[in-house]
Amino acid sequence: MTDNAEKERASLHKTIWNVADKLRGSVEGWDFKNYVLGMLFYRFISENLCRYLNDQEHESGNTSFDYAGLNNEDISAELVADIVREKGFFIRPSELFSNVRDRAKNDDNINETLAAVFKEIEGSAIGSQSENDIKGLFNDIDVNNNRLGSTVRERNKRLITILDGIAGLPLVGTDEIANNSTDLFGDAYEFLLSMYASGAGKSGGEFFTPQAVSELLAKLTIVDKTSVNKVYDPACGSGALLLQFAKVLGQENIQQGFFGQEINWTTHNLCRINMFLHNINYSKFDIAHGDTLTDPSDDHDDQEPFEAIVSNPPYSVNWEGKDNPLLINDPRFSPAGVLAPKSKADLAFVMHILSWLAVDGTAAIVEFPGVLYRGGAEQQIRKYLVTNNFIDAVIQLPENLFFGTSIATCILVLKRAKHDNAVLFIDASNEFSKGTNENKMLEQHRTTILNIYKDRKNV
Repeated sequence: MTDNAEKERASLHKTIWNVADKLRGSVEGWDFKNYVLGMLFYRFISENLCRYLNDQEHESGNTSFDYAGLNNEDISAELVADIVREKGFFIRPSELFSNVRDRAKNDDNINETLAAVFKEIEGSAIGSQSENDIKGLFNDIDVNNNRLGSTVRERNKRLITILDGIAGLPLVGTDEIANNSTDLFGDAYEFLLSMYASGAGKSGGEFFTPQAVSELLAKLTIVDKTSVNKVYDPACGSGALLLQFAKVLGQENIQQGFFGQEINWTTHNLCRINMFLHNINYSKFDIAHGDTLTDPSDDHDDQEPFEAIVSNPPYSVNWEGKDNPLLINDPRFSPAGVLAPKSKADLAFVMHILSWLAVDGTAAIVEFPGVLYRGGAEQQIRKYLVTNNFIDAVIQLPENLFFGTSIATCILVLKRAKHDNAVLFIDASNEFSKGTNENKMLEQHRTTILNIYKDRKNV
């Protein structure tokens, strides 16, 4: 990226920061993210649909066609069905972001208008293949929440401010910063996610992994590969790790798409929205909602194993463990002969990931350092993993890389079919640049780690 492109991106980020800060007002940032991110998504799918339909008409010679200027009555049922099949959703011309925003100042019931529009968009997918991908995407935009204002008038005023703020973001690319506005929408979304995660501290860190770490994880799993069958994250948060594969490989080289599961409903929504904002078609992603350890998605389990798995699962969380008598016989956990402790599910995630990993696949997992040395059941699981030659590498990361924790984490790299029986240990604890709040792992640091991993030399 050129200096000019970097300046444009920095300028965009500064604008986003200022808009988000201005919009927040009396609503705490962590709660308010749903409104800003939700309206950004609403604008994106509106413009994305318009561009899709306008381009089709312009290419056929109808250069004056503008979908946003049509009447709702001009749209045939056949066209609606075709659009839902292709895009996964449908928006009537009158319900597009730009048209709703234009009428907002004269709409005394803009809160109810928005609620109805969101319901219509989600309703357009009912009965179609995209239903589960669209359902509930707007649930977290509560237009009648008292936090927006104590009266309807105050709430509507705040909603109009949000609409205007999102409309004012310069998200149409003119420079090499982006080939099209899709890249800018995705970049804006990721910047907002990191901004809110930073402000929220620990609670934000639960759903957001810094881009540098995400990129490193993805590249560790695809060494010497130009394509993979599909990618998976069992605790996918906002989807940042999965989406790195689209950047590193190109989404056309991820043959069957992006798969993940997330236990928190709001974060599950953020992940699905993130997929759309990075122009991943609904047919190329499957993000399930639920507890991966005790209720893994049947849709994911019934398919072939995953060639690339990345994850930053929650550190040392509680799970059912031995309280659930079925789990010790679960084929994901039974090979180790013991379950991870109830108060520390870390190695339960590792066993789940190993079970779903393809023979020629690689997994890269961020881990709390305790998994390397704690005794008891965890020691038995480690012994199983090492004895059966599933651990390819252990990479010590620098401290203070993640939001909400200063502890230095590590990466476990798993393979089911290794070329030797050695475990590579890499001390990358000094591969960082000092940051204001968190340390940064720059490109040269990631390159150093990857080269050592590939060469497997004793440095």
